[in-house]
Amino acid sequence: MRNFLLLFAVCCVSSVLSCTPKVEDPFATVKPDESRFTKIPLAGNFNEPMEIEVLENGDVLIIERHGLLKLYQAETGETSVVGELEVFPEREDGLMGMAKDPDFGKNNWLYLYYAPANEAALNRVSRFDFVDNKLDLASEVKILDVDIFRGCCHSGGGLEFDSEGNLYLGIGDDSTPFESSNFNPIDERPDQPKNVDAQRSSGNTNDLRGAILRIKPNPEGGYSIPEGNLFPEGTPKTRPEIYVKGNRNPFRFSIDSRNGNLFWGEVGPDGSEDKEGRGPRGYDEINVATEPGYYGWPYFVGNNAAYWKYDFATGESLYQFDPKAPKNTSPNNTGMEILPEAKPALIYYPYAESEDFPMVGEGGRNAMAGQVYYREDYEASEVRFPGYYNEKLFIYDWMRNWIFTVSLTENFEYDTMERFMPETHFEKPMDMQFAKDGSLYVLEYGTFWRANNDDSGLYRIVFSEGNRKPTVKISADQTQGAAPLRVAFSSEGTADPDEGDEVSFHWSFGKNGPTSSEPNPSHSFEAPGIYKVTLTATDQSGESAQSFLEVKVGNEAPEVSIDWEGNRSFYFGQEAINYQVSATDKEDGEIAPSQIDLTIDYLEGGYDIIEMGHQEEVLSIGETYINEAGCKACHGISNESVGPDYTSVSEKYKNDPNAKTYLIDKVRNGGAGVWGEQIMPGHTHLDENKVAQMVDFILGIANPNAVSGLPASGTYEIENTEDPEGFYLIQASYTDQGANGIPAIKTTEQLKLRNTIVAAYSADGLQGAARANPEDEYYVQFTESGSWLLFSAVDLSEINQITLSIMPGNTVGKVQVRAGSPDGELLAESDILTKDSRPSSGPQVGWFEVPFAVPSSDYYGDLYLVYVTEEPITIWNTFNLKAIQFLK
Repeated sequence: MRNFLLLFAVCCVSSVLSCTPKVEDPFATVKPDESRFTKIPLAGNFNEPMEIEVLENGDVLIIERHGLLKLYQAETGETSVVGELEVFPEREDGLMGMAKDPDFGKNNWLYLYYAPANEAALNRVSRFDFVDNKLDLASEVKILDVDIFRGCCHSGGGLEFDSEGNLYLGIGDDSTPFESSNFNPIDERPDQPKNVDAQRSSGNTNDLRGAILRIKPNPEGGYSIPEGNLFPEGTPKTRPEIYVKGNRNPFRFSIDSRNGNLFWGEVGPDGSEDKEGRGPRGYDEINVATEPGYYGWPYFVGNNAAYWKYDFATGESLYQFDPKAPKNTSPNNTGMEILPEAKPALIYYPYAESEDFPMVGEGGRNAMAGQVYYREDYEASEVRFPGYYNEKLFIYDWMRNWIFTVSLTENFEYDTMERFMPETHFEKPMDMQFAKDGSLYVLEYGTFWRANNDDSGLYRIVFSEGNRKPTVKISADQTQGAAPLRVAFSSEGTADPDEGDEVSFHWSFGKNGPTSSEPNPSHSFEAPGIYKVTLTATDQSGESAQSFLEVKVGNEAPEVSIDWEGNRSFYFGQEAINYQVSATDKEDGEIAPSQIDLTIDYLEGGYDIIEMGHQEEVLSIGETYINEAGCKACHGISNESVGPDYTSVSEKYKNDPNAKTYLIDKVRNGGAGVWGEQIMPGHTHLDENKVAQMVDFILGIANPNAVSGLPASGTYEIENTEDPEGFYLIQASYTDQGANGIPAIKTTEQLKLRNTIVAAYSADGLQGAARANPEDEYYVQFTESGSWLLFSAVDLSEINQITLSIMPGNTVGKVQVRAGSPDGELLAESDILTKDSRPSSGPQVGWFEVPFAVPSSDYYGDLYLVYVTEEPITIWNTFNLKAIQFLK
C-alpha cells in the first residue's frame, strides 16, 4: 500500500511538472510566408501623426504634431480626441514625442515632448496624468527644457523608456542644411544666423542638441543623471544628460529590452554627390550604441566618411576632419575642443543605389529604427510573431515605404537583413510598437508631408500560425459627391490564403446603417454626411479581417479644365500660346474667371523634389524655394522667429503695388529696421527668378489673388527653352465653398510642358531595363525583349517624328511606341536597329541618332517605349538608349 502511495505521489509530481505542455513553434527557424501576416486597419485620417503608445487593453494613444492627443479604443473601434496642447507648430516643432511611464498601469503617467506656444526658444518634456481616458493638463510636471533656435529644423523628439526606468530623448542638430549646399553646416561667419553652424549643437559637448539624452525623471519633477552616460557629472564643458552625441536627426529609436543596446535611425544630409574640398554625399544611417559614444555629425557621415573644414568667408577648404580625433574650433562651440573618437554607422545608404546595402533601394530616404523582437517577452497568443524574428531588429524608412529586419552578430555588428512583408504597402511608416500579445502596431503618416492625409492610418499586424485570416481589399468608384450619392463598392483582391478556404462578406454602410452580404454591392447615400463604410471578410473557420473607407456626401468636387492651344506636353522653342481655363461646381453655381487661380512657373533643370528634402509634394513652387534656401530658419509662416513671420509681411504689403520689387531687393540684399534691429543677411547667391517666386508665395498668403498674375484666358509667352531639363508647370485650381457640412474641396488641373529632348533616364517607370550612370553618363539599358520605359502624360498631337539617341552594341531589334500599356495600341515603330544603323556621316563611335516617323495622332496619355528583339540579350550586350526627341 505504501509503495502504491509513493508511486501515486511520484506520478502526481510528474504530472504537475508537465501539466503545461511546451508550445512548439513551427516557424522558429523557418521564414513564414507573407500570407501568414494580416495588416488590419484600425483608424485613419490623422493630421500629421507622430508617435503611438499601445496600452495593456489594446487601446492606442496617438499624438499629432499640431497638438492633439487621440485615443483609439479597441473595444469600440472608435477614435476620439482626449487631450490638446497649445504648441508652436512651425517647421518640425509641435507635439513631437510621447512615452508612457513603465508603471503606467498604476500611476497613469504620460510623458510628452512638445514646443510650448508661449515660449520663445525652448522645447519641453513634461509629465501628465492620463485618467479616465483624458489628459489632465493641470497635472503637468516639468521634467526637462531644451533651448533651441525657434523655427529651424531637425527637432527630433522621440521619447522611450528603457527597462531600468531611464527616459531617452532624441534631439536633432537644430541647423539648416541649405546654406551649406547640403554638406555639413559649419558656417562660422559672425553675420550669419546661428542655425547655420551645427558645431554649436551636434559637435558641442556642452549642448543638449544633436544628441540622444538619458535621464531618470523624478516623481516631483526634474530629473537625475543615471550612471553610464557619455560624460560623468562635473566634467567641465559637458552636459551629463548626453548618452550619445554627434547626431543630425535621430528621429526614431529603441532600446533593446534584454541588453540595453540603443538603436536609432539618423536622417542624413541631402547632398547627392561627393565633392573634393567639401566632403561626401549624404547618407541616412541605422546606428547601434552598446555604450555611450560620439557618432560623428557634423564632421562625418555613414562609415565615418569625413567632411572638410571649410571657410565660408573665403571659400577655402582648410583640412579634412580626422575621425580618430575630431576637433571643434568653432567660435560657437562652448564645449570641449577635442571630441571622442567618432563611431561609424551600422547601416548607411545614399539617395542612389547603395554599393554596401543595395537591398534598401534608391530615392528619398528617412531612416528609422524600431524594436528588437524577443518572442518570449510577449504573451503566448495566437497572433504573436514567430521565433524566426527572435533577436532581429526592425527598421523602416519613411520615404521608401519599407520595413526590414536586421540580424546582428554576437558582437552586435551587421550580419544580414531582409525585407519584411515586401508585398504589403506601408504609406510613410512613422512609428511602430509591439503590443503585449506580440502583434505589431504601425502608424502611417500618409502620402504628403505636412498634410492631413486621408491615407494616414493606424494598423495592427497579426501572425497566424495555422488557419490564416483573409486579406481584405476595399475600393469604391467614388468617395465624395453631392447627395444623393450612389457608390459602387468592390471587394476585388479580398481572398483567403488557405487553399480551398472561401470567404463570406459583410458590408456596413455607416454606423447603424444598412448592410450587405454581396461581394460588390452598390449603395445610395441619401443624406449629407461622412459615412464609415466597413468590409468584413470571414473564412469558413470563423477567422475574420476587415478594412474601411470614408464616403463624404453633400459636396461635389469642382471640375477644372485647361484649354491649352497646341501640344500639351512639349514646348517647341520660343512661342506664344493661347490658353483658357474654366471651372464648374455643382453647389457653387456660376464661377467667375477671377476665382480660378492660375499659375505658370518655369523650373530649371536639376529641380528634384525628393533630393531637396524628405518630401514628395510641391504645395507651392515659391514655398519650395523658401524651404530649399533655409529661410524658415528665421521666418515662420505665422509665428515670429528671428525675423518677421511671412503672414505679417504679406499683410503689411498686400496693397502696395511696388511690394514685389521692394521685397526681392530685401531678400537679396538684406536689411534691418523695419521689423526691429535684428540685421537680416542678404542672399545675393539666390537666383533672382527664384526669389521672385518666393516673394509671390509670401504676398499670396494675405491676398491669394494678388500673385496669380495671369487671367483665366490670354496668351502666354514661352521664353526659356535652352535648358533640356527645364520645364513649365501650369496649374489651375479652384476651391469650392463647401456644402452641407462637408468641407471645401480644392481641385487642381496640371500640365507640364518640357523640352522636346527627354532623357531616357528620367522615365516614369521601366521594366526589364536598368538605369545606368557610369562616369556621370546617364542612360537606360534594355536587358530583354519586351522591356519597356513609361513616360506619363505625353501628347502626340503635332508630333510627326521621334529621334532616338542610341548605342545598340551587338543587339538587333526595334523600338515600338505603344499607347497606355506595353501591349497597347501600336502608334509607331522604328526600323530594325543595329550598330549598322549609324549614319555614315558624323562620328563613328559613341552615341548616334536614328529618326522614325510618327503617324498623325491625337493620343494623350501614358506612352510606352518597348524594345523588341528575337536575338539574345545579356548584361554584357544590351540595347542602350540615352534620349528621345519629339519633333513636329
